[in-house]
Amino acid sequence: MNSLKPVSLLKFLLLLVLCFFYFSSSAQKKNDGYQYHIRRAASAITIDGIVDDAWLKADSASNFFMVTPMDTSLAKVHTEVRMTFDNNNLYIIAVCYTAGPGQYMVESLKRDFNFVKNDNFIFFLDPFDARTDGFSFGANAAGAQWDGTMYEGGKVDLSWDNKWTSVVKNYPDRWVFEAAIPFKSIRYKKGVGLWGINFSRNDLVTTEKSSWAPVPRQFPTASLAYTGSLVWDELPPDAGTNISIIPYALGGIAKDYTAKTKTDWRKDFGGDAKIGLTSSLNLDLTVNPDFSQVDVDQQVINLNRYELFFPEKRQFFLENGDLFGNFGYADIRPFFSRRIGLNAPIRFGTRLTGKIDRDWRVGLMDIQTGEASDASQPAQNYGVLTLQRRMFGRSNIAFMFINKDATGTATPGTAYNRNVGMEYNLASPSNLWTGKLLGLKSFTPGVKGHDIVGAAHLQYLSKYWTLYLQDEYVGKNYTAGVGYVPRVGYNKISPLILHNFFPKSGDVLSHGIQLTSNYYFNENLKRTDNESNLTYLMTLRNRNTFSVSGIDTYIKLLVPFDPTNTGKTPLPIGSEHHWKTLDVQFVSKPQALFTYLIDALHGGYYLNGNRTSITGQLGYRFQPYVNLAVNSSYINLRLPQPYGNTDFWLIGPKADITLSNTLYFTTYVQYNGQVKNMNTNIRLQWRYKPASDLFIVYGDNSIPSPYTIKNRQLVIKWTYWCNL
Repeated sequence: MNSLKPVSLLKFLLLLVLCFFYFSSSAQKKNDGYQYHIRRAASAITIDGIVDDAWLKADSASNFFMVTPMDTSLAKVHTEVRMTFDNNNLYIIAVCYTAGPGQYMVESLKRDFNFVKNDNFIFFLDPFDARTDGFSFGANAAGAQWDGTMYEGGKVDLSWDNKWTSVVKNYPDRWVFEAAIPFKSIRYKKGVGLWGINFSRNDLVTTEKSSWAPVPRQFPTASLAYTGSLVWDELPPDAGTNISIIPYALGGIAKDYTAKTKTDWRKDFGGDAKIGLTSSLNLDLTVNPDFSQVDVDQQVINLNRYELFFPEKRQFFLENGDLFGNFGYADIRPFFSRRIGLNAPIRFGTRLTGKIDRDWRVGLMDIQTGEASDASQPAQNYGVLTLQRRMFGRSNIAFMFINKDATGTATPGTAYNRNVGMEYNLASPSNLWTGKLLGLKSFTPGVKGHDIVGAAHLQYLSKYWTLYLQDEYVGKNYTAGVGYVPRVGYNKISPLILHNFFPKSGDVLSHGIQLTSNYYFNENLKRTDNESNLTYLMTLRNRNTFSVSGIDTYIKLLVPFDPTNTGKTPLPIGSEHHWKTLDVQFVSKPQALFTYLIDALHGGYYLNGNRTSITGQLGYRFQPYVNLAVNSSYINLRLPQPYGNTDFWLIGPKADITLSNTLYFTTYVQYNGQVKNMNTNIRLQWRYKPASDLFIVYGDNSIPSPYTIKNRQLVIKWTYWCNL
């Protein structure tokens, strides 16, 4: 069968998308009438959390709208915001009144906190008023900072970190957030005097989330489709020369006891540079980067047949990272930056990212790595080009080219992989309709045919209904050498339907029924596996949530698979397995000091066996300084021989101690019974100046029983952010 033929549904989805272009092309911004006029500061602003005379001369934004529990009235807790600027900084102050004396809830003083578990004030800045991307800044009620880049019209990447200052001051009936955002820390177009803006408030005591410009409750307050307008009475000042040098110096010691190698003493230095080519286009350079301070990945008990995904956390790859990492779908990522530097050192790299103008975004990356530590692969060069063009208000069309080439000892032209692709991302002005149409092709030496990807989806999201339909085709020879595509050679259809109900009174805020399915077929359209899930969901007015699901699973193995994933004899190709599962989950209200999650699952498994799983998360906070948490999982598999009965435990206690909003101490221990490993990670971070840090990191891996150290390391790293 021709590989271009298998999915007629793609044509249907394409027709829907094209038809919708006509209706969305001329629509105006939803909250265009909400305008905040920002004026130059009449006198110097001191960041101290006090509303002084300099602030009283600025306009005020108040009368916030409630978003949740319901979006039909003004907010009950009052919030008042003022903004101003001078030649160097954008200033903001927010007075957040509380329901009673001293009533606020936070997890800790740790940066980039969990939104739903903290009283907080956050604002969303869209300097191009394009309603697709921007920046977010804010703090919780104890002063912990939040900052991130925004992408896909309402998502926030909190891994982004930049230079700015803020203070939170607490009063008996309110808390005040005040901040200075340097113009050098954000990207904007010179001469543009109209930006998108919205302010968001989360108050756990009243269980109320609110925003200045109204946002329907089915969307996050970060939704850029619903921003108001920030009107500059005089044009924003030119940020001027914008060059930052960020050197680091590192010392450490490491020992591999399993390999019985000598102690490795580390003495490294390197750094990054950020060069603002324009006020909206940034060039990043890195030489000999080190990422030893990055948080460890959260381990899981892996019973999947395919590779697991872990997100990127390295700072160099993060600014405008959506241009690269969000191309495609969750399981069809032609570019995945964690492939770069895997078991091989990064020697140097460059990234050019940002906006050319209101409609065009560009991303260009080139990275050179050294030879793998075990000499199993040569040095590699990675090149990526992506262009994105805004269309019809909030939609965009994007192009991507990816090249991976072996260098050094490799024979030129024999070890490369290239990918080229285009996608159209649909986003209606109201955000009710979203969708995507994707096409990819790979180029690999000696491989021809069945090397393309075609995928599409369309979603309708309202307060009462969610309708979703997605289709994917991935050819059996499609290869993403720098991507994350865990499965190839399939067609997939994924429908979803959800209906919500909203009682007018009582303890239940909302409840609903959801049906989802994932059907997989091979390239000859023969079914290989499917999973259907019928779920009842309920949210209480105090924010407790409950769900119960019935799951039907069918799998025809296409590759040998050990159902315990422990190296036992695999089940044969072609064997068929069918079972049903019941899953119940309860999540406690986030405003409590003691929080918990319980998920219990019981049902069938491979070979007519049984699987029982219990997952728990416990948390307690001594606000605002200590946040304790324990993640745990227990899985029991009952299978015929040669597998028998198997028990897996995963336990991960974690302690976050924040002595201030610049000094963080984290201890994380993870025991994984499936791989018989215990991992310990201890990290001290002192942010002695904005965006400048001192890290002390200890990590080890060990065999739990009998307790035997496999490897351990201790690293001290110093970084300094210097603006030239």
